[in-house]
Amino acid sequence: MESLLEDTRKQLMELAEPTYRDFSAGLLPGTENILGVRLPALRRMAKQLSKGDWAAWLEEFGRESRVSFEETMLAGMIIGGTAMPLEERFERIKGFLPRVDNWSICDSLCVSIREADSHREKYWAFLEDYFSAREEFFQRFAFVMATDHFLTSEYITLVLDRLDDFSHPGYYAKMAAAWALSICYVKFPEETFPRLCQSRLDDFTFQKALQKICESRRVDDATRAKIRNLKRRTL
Repeated sequence: MESLLEDTRKQLMELAEPTYRDFSAGLLPGTENILGVRLPALRRMAKQLSKGDWAAWLEEFGRESRVSFEETMLAGMIIGGTAMPLEERFERIKGFLPRVDNWSICDSLCVSIREADSHREKYWAFLEDYFSAREEFFQRFAFVMATDHFLTSEYITLVLDRLDDFSHPGYYAKMAAAWALSICYVKFPEETFPRLCQSRLDDFTFQKALQKICESRRVDDATRAKIRNLKRRTL
């Protein structure tokens, strides 16, 4: 009898597009075993799997040492979006994060966790250790979660505090922090501008944050000029 994961693999192979695989590989350098299945199709598959024996599917996935990019994406979507007790989701996220090795799977997991918006206090407590984790994608997870779910009047100061303390050499962690800081400014300019003026961020992350602010359509020309004046002159 065919296993749940084997059935999923057959469906993925039917949906795979070589041209899209090559396109995706260009956006995900270093990521292996990409089949080339488009994101809307993966979302539909994850939704369908969530209606069945998703726990058994995840158990099969967890036993596999070599899986495709798309299978890992599906696992993240199931863990993030399927109805389950809060503590169970936390445990499943903890077990899944070590398998995250690219920005796409990380960010898709974060956006899938919609319940964070209605359980912010517990989710913030869950995220605390990840903001200072040594692993690059653990930190990216924390800052993307902050951007997706915690840019509110209640949490903006806490998010800015974590950004003040950000320190990681990894490119994808830095980009997540830069993006988070830029959105903080767009949504809460009065609270964020003083932090920019006194920022201790490394030059790359700081300059990227300024760049992303200036690229925002919600920022006017006068504000762009003010932000550009903060740019550090580096050799």
